[in-house]
Amino acid sequence: MKKNNFRIEKDTMGELNVAADKYWGAQTERSRSNFKIGDQLMPKEVIEALAYIKKACASANMSFGLLSSQKAELIIAVCDEILQGKLDEHFPLVIWQTGSGTQTNMNINEVIANRAHVLNGGKLDDKNKFLHPNDDVNKSQSSNDVFPSATNIAAYKILVNHTIPTLKKLKDVLNDKSEKYKNIIKIGRTHTMDAVPLALGQEFSGYVSQLEHNIQKLEHSLDHLSELPIGGTVVGTGLNAPKTFDVIVCKKIAEFTGLPFKPAKNKFEGISTCDAIVSASGALKSTAVS
Repeated sequence: MKKNNFRIEKDTMGELNVAADKYWGAQTERSRSNFKIGDQLMPKEVIEALAYIKKACASANMSFGLLSSQKAELIIAVCDEILQGKLDEHFPLVIWQTGSGTQTNMNINEVIANRAHVLNGGKLDDKNKFLHPNDDVNKSQSSNDVFPSATNIAAYKILVNHTIPTLKKLKDVLNDKSEKYKNIIKIGRTHTMDAVPLALGQEFSGYVSQLEHNIQKLEHSLDHLSELPIGGTVVGTGLNAPKTFDVIVCKKIAEFTGLPFKPAKNKFEGISTCDAIVSASGALKSTAVS
């Protein structure tokens, strides 16, 4: 139904008005209403990571016979649109929400389901739609294993594609300065007083060493970030996910991204803690202090 540029969407808690031209559904709209806190939107990198996960899960579910090829291919097509930035306006949620990232997980599920329905020839205000955001797009998954997997993917990609390469360039520049200034003598100071001489190049070599150590710390954090708890579903037991689902999904994500993602060694740890993110954050803080 359309009324005053709105359509009616419903979930288990009832009906809500959603803007007629937006692909999100009732759960996204509830989050918009209940968490009017700040203007810090969920980072695009996390949305992209979620798209990789949904794309991989659709492919895996199809291979297990849990999802028809038509539904899987529609989900994959929408995920590709998300990764191309074509649907950015349909992810309106701020970072302030429940701790498990449920609203953002459902945001992407709803957008994929509704956009896929339109691609399949349907209309946004159709009462019955071809795909269901939870039963189809979120099949074999839970917000509890999806969202930490997404944050790990997002952090890993930012580190290897931007942060570490940029730091290496800075280190090389400082290393060149260390060589260039090796014959310039200056006075080292302690307690605000002149102390003993050293070469300016030696001083710059200290900066180079700082960056080398911090790059090593960041690179060390990558192995833990590469472990994805996807397949653990709600609490880590893998309930309602096929056996080897995690292996297939991680292999697909690795293929899509060109990065070595793998199933978490212990999904209880991967789901219930943020240790991988904390480790990477610690390395970044050390770098910032340097």
